[in-house]
Amino acid sequence: MDEFDVERLAEPALDAPTLIEGLPGVGHVGKLAAEHLVSEFDGELVRRVYTEHFPPQVIVEDGLAQLACIELHAVTADGQDLLVLTGDHQAGDTVGHYRLADTILDVAADFGVERAFALGGVPTGELIEEYAVVGAATAEGLVEELEAVDVEFRENEPAGGIVGVSGLLLGLGARRELPAACLMGETSGYLVDPKSAQAVLSVLEDALDFDVEYDSLEERADEMEEVVRQLQEMEQGASPPTDEDLRYIG
Repeated sequence: MDEFDVERLAEPALDAPTLIEGLPGVGHVGKLAAEHLVSEFDGELVRRVYTEHFPPQVIVEDGLAQLACIELHAVTADGQDLLVLTGDHQAGDTVGHYRLADTILDVAADFGVERAFALGGVPTGELIEEYAVVGAATAEGLVEELEAVDVEFRENEPAGGIVGVSGLLLGLGARRELPAACLMGETSGYLVDPKSAQAVLSVLEDALDFDVEYDSLEERADEMEEVVRQLQEMEQGASPPTDEDLRYIG
């Protein structure tokens, strides 16, 4: 296999699409949000990207094995064309991160992408009730646009910057003159966080002018709230939950 293999699966005609990235990260916020978009709008799988920089493994679902990869989907959301990136892995090394991000941007350019949004989480270290969305962008105009939909741009936050594909899509995208922003939902960082994913999607809805239903995310959020309740009871000395009670952790 070459260092990167791009499998072409479909060739839809997209009108000035926006790239939406949601790979695994803090609270799986971006991953949940991107997968929700693909599911709700019946996205079409158009590309798979394989690389030796991913872990040496296959994913097994219903007995069928699939080599580790990331996937790009064509999504039309209320007339807005999106190219949505999902997957279970990021690169395992620094060089791989850079080359993977460059490969994603090459694919995006082939589809005529005009701007990009990376989705993720920013950890607070504690459970929260109100979910703010923190932003970073490559252009002043994009900052102003996102501030108008309640994205918060905070000095020196996130601390340490943005790592992985989300950060590199901004950095390398800027070198290609591609406007890009990262939308990060506040999250404890301890658990998968569907509520934070919903907060990020709500901002994206306003920024791109589409509407999406949240029923499945809200159901998962209810499940996670039950997990949190049980963990709090454990901390207070209550009887620990059974394996059956925690069956949805994963």
